[in-house]
Amino acid sequence: MSKRDLLLEVGLEEMPARFVALAAAQLKEKVEKWLAAERIPFDQIISMESPRRFAVLINGLAEKQPDRNDEAKGPARKIAQDEAGNWSKAALGFARSNGVEPDQLYFKDVNGVEYVHARKSEAGKETKTLLPQLADVIAGMNFPKNMRWGANDLKYVRPIRWMVALFGEEVIELEIAGVKSGRISRGHRFLGTDVEINSPAEYASKLAEQHVMVNPEERRATIVEQIRRMEQENGWKIPMDEGLLDEVVHLVEYPTALYGTFEEEFLTIPREVLVTSMREHQRYFPVENAQGQLLNHFVTVRNGDSRALENVAKGNEKVLRARLSDARFFYVEDQKLPIENCLKRLETIVFHEELGTIGDKVRRVRKTAAQIAEKLGVSQEEAKQVDRIAEIAKFDLVTNMVGEFPELQGIMGEDYARKAGENEIVAGGVFEHYLPRFAGDLTPKSAQGAIVSLADKLDTIIGIFSIGIVPTGSQDPYGLRRMAAGIVTILLERGWQLSLDQLWDATLETYAAQGVNKRTVEEVKKDLVDFFGLRLKNVLQENGVRYDVVDAVLSADLSYVPEILAKAKALMTAVSDEEFKLIVEQFNRVNNLAQKAEADQVDEALFVEDVERSLYQAYLSVQQEVAGLKDQEKALATLATLREPIKAFFDKVMVMAEDQAVRANRLGLLLRLSRLIFAYADFSKLVFA
Repeated sequence: MSKRDLLLEVGLEEMPARFVALAAAQLKEKVEKWLAAERIPFDQIISMESPRRFAVLINGLAEKQPDRNDEAKGPARKIAQDEAGNWSKAALGFARSNGVEPDQLYFKDVNGVEYVHARKSEAGKETKTLLPQLADVIAGMNFPKNMRWGANDLKYVRPIRWMVALFGEEVIELEIAGVKSGRISRGHRFLGTDVEINSPAEYASKLAEQHVMVNPEERRATIVEQIRRMEQENGWKIPMDEGLLDEVVHLVEYPTALYGTFEEEFLTIPREVLVTSMREHQRYFPVENAQGQLLNHFVTVRNGDSRALENVAKGNEKVLRARLSDARFFYVEDQKLPIENCLKRLETIVFHEELGTIGDKVRRVRKTAAQIAEKLGVSQEEAKQVDRIAEIAKFDLVTNMVGEFPELQGIMGEDYARKAGENEIVAGGVFEHYLPRFAGDLTPKSAQGAIVSLADKLDTIIGIFSIGIVPTGSQDPYGLRRMAAGIVTILLERGWQLSLDQLWDATLETYAAQGVNKRTVEEVKKDLVDFFGLRLKNVLQENGVRYDVVDAVLSADLSYVPEILAKAKALMTAVSDEEFKLIVEQFNRVNNLAQKAEADQVDEALFVEDVERSLYQAYLSVQQEVAGLKDQEKALATLATLREPIKAFFDKVMVMAEDQAVRANRLGLLLRLSRLIFAYADFSKLVFA
C-alpha cells in the first residue's frame, strides 16, 4: 500500500504558555481518533508546538482506506423466513440496513442454529478525498479560555493566521475562519520570514532556518545546556524549577539564555521574596553560590539570538530593579504594622459569605485546635503555643507583601512573627499550618503547627460541606481534596490516635455554636465518610495495596488513619499465605449466618454442646486481647486463632436448631463474633486465586 507523510500546522497569534503543550496534545489526540474512525493506517504521529503554532507530522499515512469485506450476522432462519420460504420483514430490514439485495442473503450454521448473513464489500476511499474533514477536527478543539475575532463566529484560543496542510507534496485544501491552507509557514516574528514548505519531512529544518524550534524538547535541551554552561563558566548554581522551565520553553521559539545583575542591598530581603518576584513577575531563574546562598544575579531566556545581549540584560535589570524596590518597600512597611492591628483587619475580610469573615474562621480554628490539643494530652505550655499559632496564623493576609504575592502567605507570616518577637515555635507554626500544600510537600515539623494545620483544614472542609457545597467530578474550587489529603498525611506521619469522627465532631461543634449550618450533622458526616474514604483509598493505592485489600479495610472502621494503613499492610502479607484463605472462609461463614440474627444476646445456660462454650470463651478471650491493640499484625494473628473453634462449632452444631431459644442464642453468638472480626476488615472483599 502506497504511503505519504502528512503535515498539519495551525498558526496563531501568541498563545499563553500554559495552553501551548495542551493544544498540541489535543490536536494529536483528535487527529488520531479521526484516522481510526476513517480506517486510515499510519506509522506514527508526532506533535510539535511553539507559542505561535501547533502541528502534527504523520509518517507513513496510507493513500487509501483498506477495502472492506465484512460479514454481518442477522436473525435466525425461523425468523428470517416464513413456512413458504419467503423473506420476512426482519430479513428484508436486515438486507436494507446492510445495503444488499435480498437475493444476496445466505445462511450459515452458528452453534447448531442457522442464521441469515450478508457480505458487505466496500472499496476503500482515497485518503486525500477525506483529509478536508480535518478542518472540522481543528475547529472542534477546545481550550480553557477562548476568544473571537473579526466577524467570525469561531471561538478559539487565539486568532488563526495561517495553516499548512501537505499530504506528501500536495496541498490539502482546508478553510477555517476565512484562513485557507497552503504550504507557506511563518518563521520567528522578528528574526525570520515566511517560508515555503515543499514536503512534511522538511518542516522542522525549514523553520529552524527561520529561527523557530518546533520541537519543544529541543528548546528545553537548548535552555538547559545554555544554563549549565553558564554555571560552569561562573562557578554558579542555578536551580531550575520544573514548572518555570516548562513555562519558559513555551514562551520562546528560539531560546537564548543570558544573565543580569541587581544591587546587593536587595539581598537583605528574604530569599523567598526575591525568588518569587523573579519567578512570578519576570520568569527569571535565581542564581546561587556553591553553598546554596542567593547571589545578586538572575538568568532569563530571550526569544531571539545572541545579538545585543548586553542591552537585553540592561533592560531586564531595570525592570527587576523596580520590582525589587517595590518588594523592599512592602517588606519594610509591613513590619511597622503590629500583629494585633493586623488581626483586627481580619474582621473585614470575608472568608465565605455564608461562613463569615477570616476573623470568624480564626475563632473557630482556635476552638478546634484547643480540643485536638486536649485529646492529644499536650503540656500546658504547648497548648498555649497552639492557641497563639491559631490566633495569628492568618495575620499576614493583610500585609502588602502577601497582597502582592499571595503564594507567600505563611512564609511572610513566619518572618514577620519572628521579627515581632514571637516564640520560635509560634513563628514557625504560622508557616507550618499551611502544610502540606500539595502532594509530596513538607509536613509541619512541630506538633503545635500540625495541630493548627489539622484544625484549619477541617474548618474549611466542614464549613463548605455544611453549606451544601461538596466537590463533584473534577470541580473542587476550594481545594478541599488537597486539604483532606493533607489531614490524612499528617495523621499518618504523626501516628496520632485521633479518630476522624473526633476531629469532625470538634469542628462541627464550633460551627453549631456559630449557627451557620444549612445541613444536619448526619448529612455532613455521611458526605465526609465518602470524601475521606476516597482520599484514604488513594493513599493505600500509592502504598501498593491491592484493590481487594483496599476495599476490605475501607469497608470497616475509618476512624483511625494510621491503623487503616497498618491493617492493609498486615492483610497484604497474610493474603499470600494459603492457610489464610481457610481462615477467611470460616470468617465469612460466620458473617453469612450472623445476618439472620435479630439480636446479639448470648445466654451461656442455653449452650447445648461443649463447642458452643469453647467458641464463646475463645470470643471473650480474643475480644479482650485485641481491645486497644495497636499492632495490627498481632491483632490479625489473634483473630486468626478463632478459626479452629469456629470450625469445630460448625462441624458439631446445627445453628438453625428447632428450639427457637437455642437457635437465637447461637445466632447471637455468631453476630458478636462477626462484629468483632469484621471490625478489623470486611474479609468477604478479599479475592483469592
